[in-house]
Amino acid sequence: MAKNKHQSQSERPGSGSSRTQNPQQELGLREGQSLELLKELHILTREGRINQDSRRKLKQVNHLTQFIESGIKEIVDQKLLDIHGGGSKTLTLADHGAGKSYLGFIIYDLLFKNKYDVAEAPMLAHVYGIETRSELVDASRSLAQRLAFKQMTFLNMSVEQARQQETLPTQIDIVTALHACDSATDDAIAFGLERGALFMALVPCCQAEMAGVLRGSKALALSRSPLAELWRHPLHTREFGSQITNVLRCLYLESQGYSLTVTELVGWEHSMKNEIILARYTGQKKKSAAERLKALVVEFGLDEAAHLRFANLYH
Repeated sequence: MAKNKHQSQSERPGSGSSRTQNPQQELGLREGQSLELLKELHILTREGRINQDSRRKLKQVNHLTQFIESGIKEIVDQKLLDIHGGGSKTLTLADHGAGKSYLGFIIYDLLFKNKYDVAEAPMLAHVYGIETRSELVDASRSLAQRLAFKQMTFLNMSVEQARQQETLPTQIDIVTALHACDSATDDAIAFGLERGALFMALVPCCQAEMAGVLRGSKALALSRSPLAELWRHPLHTREFGSQITNVLRCLYLESQGYSLTVTELVGWEHSMKNEIILARYTGQKKKSAAERLKALVVEFGLDEAAHLRFANLYH
């Protein structure tokens, strides 16, 4: 009886035996997701285990991949139609501030591998990882080679430098920036506009530039308007600076022909840098968005920064 009881417990869902048989289910991975890749990225240990910090990182990247997947499908469908008219046969994605390229590798693994990276595919897909730290670029190149992810290129440069990079395709279909600090998100937007991006997925981080401007003009603003109470205290300056930065970015994208979805990336318990801006190109530029952006810039005394960051509206 004891033996039978032991056997029935070991066969229950969630038991040690089941976890061994279904490691992807236990870890919350998608079907077909590469355990070897996750080990190479140090999200999983060599024994296939995961700690809480890595689980949070994996959840963020997987969730962002789900958002991007819908954009990829729309673009692929359109490009397959355009191929007959001489359109590009390659879908291109640029990941800015790539770091260790968690996002780029997982996108490739889940969405491109054995689908858009083989000779018989109706079209190809290529991922460009752009990162300023040379040691991370070298490590990503080495990992892509070991995993045979042939349609990946890693560039050691800033987003600003990438805007002038002639070796990148003139058309970049998808632009991503996961936790791109401060004005790097604005540089990614500028890159996307210049390269004709059809879809952008942006998770801003550490928006200090506008907060600095607000802080510097606080005394004058308090004398002019009670609205300055929104950022009188240092903590509020930081939070309001972040809020107004993303509001202006959204208006800017709408003024340049994009429709927007602004939502949470993951639950707030996982990350405070949690806002994701999804922009799909429609070609319908909103004049009202440009007018509202300029009105907010004047109201909050952000003229100098706005002329730099939202250049298409001021030149």
